[in-house]
Amino acid sequence: MSLFVINRYLGDEGDGGGSNKESRSKALLAKLQQKAEEKEKRMLTKHKEQRPEVQTDHKEKQRQPKFQTDNKKHHVEILTDHKERKSKAQTHAQDVKKKRKVEKDNKQESKRSKRSKGEEIVSEPLHASDHEETVKEKEKAVLEKTHIPVTGQDEQVEVAKEEEEEDEKEGEEEEKEEQKKEMQCDQSEQGTEKAPAQTAFTILGGFKKKPVQKVHRVLPQWLAQPDRIQRDITSNLVPISEVQGICDRLTKNLESNGIKHFFPVQVEVIPAILESVHQGLLVGRGGYKPRDICVSAPTGSGKTLAFVIPVIQALMQRVVCEVRVLAVLPTKELAQQVCKVFNSYAEGTGLKVVTLAGQKSFAAEKSSLTEYRGGRRCSLADIVVATPGRLVDHLNENSDFCLEHLRFLIIDEADRMIDSMHQSWLSQVTKAVYRSVSGNKATSIFTRTELTHITAASLSPPQMPLQKLLFSATLTHDPEKLQQLGLHQPRLFSSVHHGQPANTTDSQASTAETMSFNFPQGLTELYVSCTLSKKPLLILHFVLHMKFSPILCFTNSREAAHRLYLLVHLFGGVQVAEFSSRLSTGERKKTLKDLEQGKIQMLISTDAAARGIDIKGVKYVVNYDAPQYIRTYVHRVGRTARAGKAGLAMTFLLKPQEKKFLRMVRDAGSPGIERQTVKAESLTSMEAHYEQTLQELARAIKEEKSS
Repeated sequence: MSLFVINRYLGDEGDGGGSNKESRSKALLAKLQQKAEEKEKRMLTKHKEQRPEVQTDHKEKQRQPKFQTDNKKHHVEILTDHKERKSKAQTHAQDVKKKRKVEKDNKQESKRSKRSKGEEIVSEPLHASDHEETVKEKEKAVLEKTHIPVTGQDEQVEVAKEEEEEDEKEGEEEEKEEQKKEMQCDQSEQGTEKAPAQTAFTILGGFKKKPVQKVHRVLPQWLAQPDRIQRDITSNLVPISEVQGICDRLTKNLESNGIKHFFPVQVEVIPAILESVHQGLLVGRGGYKPRDICVSAPTGSGKTLAFVIPVIQALMQRVVCEVRVLAVLPTKELAQQVCKVFNSYAEGTGLKVVTLAGQKSFAAEKSSLTEYRGGRRCSLADIVVATPGRLVDHLNENSDFCLEHLRFLIIDEADRMIDSMHQSWLSQVTKAVYRSVSGNKATSIFTRTELTHITAASLSPPQMPLQKLLFSATLTHDPEKLQQLGLHQPRLFSSVHHGQPANTTDSQASTAETMSFNFPQGLTELYVSCTLSKKPLLILHFVLHMKFSPILCFTNSREAAHRLYLLVHLFGGVQVAEFSSRLSTGERKKTLKDLEQGKIQMLISTDAAARGIDIKGVKYVVNYDAPQYIRTYVHRVGRTARAGKAGLAMTFLLKPQEKKFLRMVRDAGSPGIERQTVKAESLTSMEAHYEQTLQELARAIKEEKSS
């Protein structure tokens, strides 16, 4: 029976004689051995590619059975072989069926004759020689190892199916085991941080996204614990007579200017500055260098007067005229305003104030600083008010401009001045202050050296100190930026925040205020949601229908300011003017004067008028273009509600701007900004005239470009 199966497996018919049986069995055995050797070679080559490290075990594996089923890694090879055998068995079964049909038609025998014929075929090997039996036993053993059935035809197909099912199950189990291994490998990689690696190699991967811990700012003590200034101006006024240290002459000057009370910032800062000059200009208190002073207070709270009064009183006892005070401001208009305040309170004291802001020619400014008498240089200025650019020009080109006797360096709008440090004006001022004095250096009492560390040797002999005074409504709390100013043991005066909880400590309060600013107490903040095409109609509505006057209207560029000015002027019914860098210094000065006198209903300006300028009588501020930065917004709205008075600030917002702008204002510590609604019916009456004005505006702009 086995020989019959073997013959059919080889594709031979079972009708041959007994003489060919032995040769066929030998051919089968040789063929099977050849296939076994080929499979063994393929497996060995794959083992070498996948696991090169097990080459030393190659000899031992050759001694093992060639088709060992318990080796999990050989299952893939065996599975493919089973599939090939299955296909061969199926084709062989079909051939057998065809042969049976032919035999049935030719011989016409019954089923018993077929069975007897099968018994005869099976019984034939029993009469063979011993050599044939040994060959058959070897063939049977080889066939069993290769999973080739030795039973009949039907059993062969059934066994092949069972083997196929077992192979599929084994393949599925192998895939599951491989998936489990991969999962374990991934888990082991992810758990490298929890469990240390067993080997000496570092396992890469397994990185997890960890939440970034928020870094809490630790401010210096002078920033974390400032001297508090009351924010409420009207309820914290102090009479002039109650502030110690102010001389009678200055008191009379204050009263003549209509000032009978000091604001909270003035009550705190004026005595602090006067304390540093109690022993005179040449030395500080106890011979030590006085502390620098920084002031952060709302717009319109009286910061200018807080440094003008003590500085003038400190210089009243001077004998020789030298530049002892230098005030640096960011714009020409602000410099002119501060110079005006100095002149009003220095009247009758003999002190001379000079402005270096480019309003005059360089030669005229140079002649106002110094003159020569008997071949000697004589200073004509005690107080110099300058802008950074013009100051650098005089330091570089005017050799007669001397700062060796400078006692006070005042930096107004300090946050903006820090941003303009690229001009290196401060380093040049410091270099001019500590420049060696001409003459005998050893005998000069005005010899000054820049101190790095305070020691007993550095304070002997004593020298005139340089004290810095910083003022701003939006003073930065960034220590890195403040470090650029080279402050000496600074002392900070800051307003109390309105929304500060009562149970917070000083350090917590100062940290909470780092992103907040001081808003004027009498300020009302509104915003109007609108479209871009309706903004001109809205500003006309508030001027003509709501009777808002005078209005200070801000835009983000000088082109937008000029275009809006032309539009309102062509529309008619409104006394309007523009204020930007398009105008000359004289024209801007005249424009501000007309606004204060009530000759102008609306002034359209860029941010040139947003910093520090005190425009009297401004009740309404309109942000025609919403500012991009909170500092710009604070300074714009600070042009109204000054000195404790009431004021209104309105901002026109487009839909995409609302969310970001409102969040920015709330985070800055605003008391509250409310929505103002304007009905569409209020604008319809102006639309027809507005359309005609737009056509006239297009022609006017075209004419300006052509001219």
